[in-house]
Order: sequence, then structure tokens, then C-alpha cells
Amino acid sequence: MTAEDEAAAVDVFAESRTDRTSTIAADDGAPLAVEEIEPPDGKPEVTVVAVHGFALSRRSWFFQRRALVQAALPGVRHVYYDHRGHGQSAPSDARRSTIEQLAVDLHAVVRAVAADTPVVLVGHSMGGMVIMELAQSCPELFVDRVRGVGLIATAAGEVGAQGLPRSLLSKYNPLTRGVGELAEWQPGLVEFVRAAGGQLTRAAVRWLAFGSHDVPPELVDFLLEILQETPVRQLVQFVDTLGSHNRYAALAGLRHTDVVVMGGDADRMTPFSHTERIAAELPRAMLVRVEGGGHMLPFEHHRLVTRHLTDLVRQARGAAAE
Repeated sequence: MTAEDEAAAVDVFAESRTDRTSTIAADDGAPLAVEEIEPPDGKPEVTVVAVHGFALSRRSWFFQRRALVQAALPGVRHVYYDHRGHGQSAPSDARRSTIEQLAVDLHAVVRAVAADTPVVLVGHSMGGMVIMELAQSCPELFVDRVRGVGLIATAAGEVGAQGLPRSLLSKYNPLTRGVGELAEWQPGLVEFVRAAGGQLTRAAVRWLAFGSHDVPPELVDFLLEILQETPVRQLVQFVDTLGSHNRYAALAGLRHTDVVVMGGDADRMTPFSHTERIAAELPRAMLVRVEGGGHMLPFEHHRLVTRHLTDLVRQARGAAAE
């Protein structure tokens, strides 16, 4: 069955909501919604932690989660969680709506769910930025524990310096008025806020998030459903931290682990030049250019994303065995 056939099945995303959700307390006590899937043999040898992007939730890893469940890889535990201020996790106030805080939260998740195994971290969009910050603030973790990192459609800095034309953004929109001058040079981020608030048409969301012109409508609908889970007032608070994101120096902390850097050459949010810049700082990393791929690679090219994630997991298991 092709990806298009899968997406055409209206109920294909019913599995994205599960009853396996629990909560983990962040360091400040904020509850984070987490979903843990234990290996079929009950003996975890490596733990995969997936870190979602801005305005999304752990449901954005639906295809990867389903594929890993179906593969039933021995010894592989996989974990999906919602950032604070997103999905089913606790709301976030303006002071804590930062990449730094999200990295502290990720560290808390790793300690809670993977204290006894090597770790593979995979981050999409803002999730990749959070992993970079964790590498900067806790470099020892990436020497001792983290054996693989996947960075998907993300950037190490200069977010919004390239990408969407300013004309797409209405700076007078009440949803984004509080963003101020930042909206002038970060239209992509603000447009995602508008999408979450129901202010964009399906066609605009398709253009913003996907590279292909023939994306199945069910995929677009599923993305819209996820975007609308998080209140716009929460998302607006994160735009500033994305605008000030500059972690090129942090990439040095990833040189001790296997890294895959993946980007679409039709990504309007984080253009492929960002992917190339990250790979240039990590000469041992695998650079993957997805022709025609947009920002939502975990949806649009889910098999490719899953294949590289699986390769990272197998390498981590091999290293752990050695």
C-alpha cells in the first residue's frame, strides 16, 4: 500500500490517540504528557525519545510510532511526549516559554524514562533546537548516554531569515498582534500560529507545511487537527525564543554521537540551507536531502524518516552491545 493509499483511509489516524498516556513531573513540577511503548521482549536496550516541533504535539510522530510498533524491534523502548504549552502537557507562562526550559524538560523526560539505557533523540523543527540546547547545557549526556541524534527540518539559528514572503503575513491580525516587530522577519512561525488559530485556509496550510502539490487531504486535515489542540496564546509566547535561537556553537556537543540531518528542499519554514549549515558544522553527520520535501517530513516522507530513525536505533543497539 502506498503512502497516498494509507493517508486516503479516513480512519488511518484514529490510532494517534491512545490510552497509554501518563505524566512526568518536570523539574519545576509541571506535568508533561508522555507515552511510553516498551519493547516486545520487555528488556529495553535502547530508548528512543521523539521531540516534536512548534505548535504540534507528540501525535505528529504518528507514522514513526506506528512503524516502530509494527517492527517490534527487540530491546527498543520508544517515548513520545508533549512540550509544556503544547498538546496535553501543562500550560506554560511567558517566562518559561523558552528553548532553554524545553531542554530542561527533555532532560527530565530522559531521566524518567531512560535512566537505564542508551538514548536516541530525534527532533523535528523546534524539537531539533531543543536537542541542540540540551547538547550545549549537558554535553556530558551526549558523551555517556546519547548514542544517536536525528535532526529533521530544523535550524541552528537565523530562524525566519529566509523562507516565506512577508506579504503572506497580516501583521494586523489580532492573533499575532502581540508578537510585535518579530513578525516582520519571522512570518513562517507566525503563520503556524495563525494556522493553529484557524486563521488559514486548508490550501494555505498545505502550502506552508508540505512540499508536494498532491498531498492527500487527510494529511492536511490531520495536521490542522493537531495544530488546533494548543491555544494560540500559548504558541505566541514561544515565538520570541525561536527568534533568538542561535546554537551553532552547541553543535560541537553532538560530535560524539551518530547524527542524521534531514531537510526538504521545498521547506518554506526552515529552508534546506539550514540543514546544509548544520551538516557543515558536523562533518561526520549524514546529510539527507529530501527532494520536494516540505517542513512536515515526518508526515509527507514518513517512510524515509522512519528508515533513518531505525538505522540510528540499530547503530545505538550495536554500540551498546559492544
